[in-house]
Amino acid sequence: MLLEEPPINPTPQPQTVYTDGWGARWAIALFTRQIAAVAGATVSEGGYAGFVAVSRQLMRGRNPAQQQAVVGQVLRSLVPSPLRWLVRTGARPTRWVCETNAWFATVLFPWLVGPLQRVPVPSGEETEQRGVKIQRCRYLEASGCVGACVNLCKMPTQKFFAEELGIPLTMTPNFADLSCEMVFGQVPPPVTEEAAWQQPCLDGRSPLPCPQVRGG
Repeated sequence: MLLEEPPINPTPQPQTVYTDGWGARWAIALFTRQIAAVAGATVSEGGYAGFVAVSRQLMRGRNPAQQQAVVGQVLRSLVPSPLRWLVRTGARPTRWVCETNAWFATVLFPWLVGPLQRVPVPSGEETEQRGVKIQRCRYLEASGCVGACVNLCKMPTQKFFAEELGIPLTMTPNFADLSCEMVFGQVPPPVTEEAAWQQPCLDGRSPLPCPQVRGG
């Protein structure tokens, strides 16, 4: 399921239009406020556009490791420590646990990344429903930034699940079509061995890898 070759610039498509219900608007506002509080950012507009604007403020003046650390702090602030401890100590990454997390992802996070669906993951002679496909990532599309995808989503989310919940997670963005695959129970490779490490910025102005990912 991992991409083997660095993807090319995405094929232009019409911007996806979202109609957020009250639950999605509440989640977006909460996440935006938490990021602003931790990062010392200013919320200047509402809705998803405000969330993206605050995340861009988070990136300014911080290297990739610092950006990822801030998001990790935000994630920990949203999930109470007792709950994290309970999951980490009481739920081993069994097939059932991984498949349950995949199901929860499809239910809880459409407001953040757009539509998701569960996909099978080969496991020996069987398949397990512990994969999730983000059809066209809302955040990547709205931000248009490879560095934001890697540093504010992929890397801190993988680390949060592994260290705080005890569940390995691999997230593989596809910058050609803006989709992403998540596999619960799979340990990710070092980022330097992934296609994202070689991915140029999405604006197509340079063939060189995105400097935000490498901290250049």
